[in-house]
Amino acid sequence: MIIDSHQHFWQVGRFDYPWMTPDIELLCRDYLPGMLEPILQRNGVAQTVLVQASNSVEETLWLLELADENSFIAGVVGWIDLQDEGTAQQLDVLTTCSKLKGVRHLVESEPADDWLTQATVVRGLRELGARGLTYDLLVHPRHLKYATQVVAQCPDTRFVVDHIAKPPIKSGEFELWARELKPLAAFPNVSCKLSGLVTEANWTNWRVEDLKPYVETTLDYFGPERTIFGSDWPVCLLAATYERVLDAFQSLLTHLNEDERRRIFSDNGVKFYRLEEQEIAA
Repeated sequence: MIIDSHQHFWQVGRFDYPWMTPDIELLCRDYLPGMLEPILQRNGVAQTVLVQASNSVEETLWLLELADENSFIAGVVGWIDLQDEGTAQQLDVLTTCSKLKGVRHLVESEPADDWLTQATVVRGLRELGARGLTYDLLVHPRHLKYATQVVAQCPDTRFVVDHIAKPPIKSGEFELWARELKPLAAFPNVSCKLSGLVTEANWTNWRVEDLKPYVETTLDYFGPERTIFGSDWPVCLLAATYERVLDAFQSLLTHLNEDERRRIFSDNGVKFYRLEEQEIAA
């Protein structure tokens, strides 16, 4: 059984998507459950975690509706205003839906690289931990030192690094990313998603070998116990089909034993997001 711990849905014009620009035409169209479900079935993917794409409570409510309507969506990573004094009240409303598993903010769109370190944000992150909710770190290498500072202040909150922090695979740069990621990985409450790598590589002619040093370093830092598979569909379509993304990761992880692969492709996602057994069985 495979769990895809990172995918998206959106409708153009329904919410504000700051990253949706005309130069990436492929993404400027609707992506909805009916498009993904047959792909999941063909590839033996049982369940997914649906991740926000807009800093909007309204979008989160919509994603939770989609989760209620589609049994393959086992959990939702939504959005709340972490800086709002009413964070607790926002969560009181959203957590009435059991499929809300965590929160994410488009940190990469913030002008200040140290956005995460604000006292109001840290307070909000601690509130997530107190409720058993997770936080997805959507960051680039330049943000990692700040993420490390914040994680140190939130020992009771579980974090996951999306897309292994988007290393510059296309240019082949490695050292800065590896150096900044290592101290963050030292915290036991931080996991990391093997997702989004193909779109950091050369979209038109990337090879599995291009991804290998980044995947190996991630495994070295986090181990098979804290590494989680995600497709990043439909963003991955800029560089690869769903099948090619899955095949690439399966190829890169063939040296692991069966138990370790099962952890990465299934068990770790279930454990991190606390996906209920009845949802996985649905």
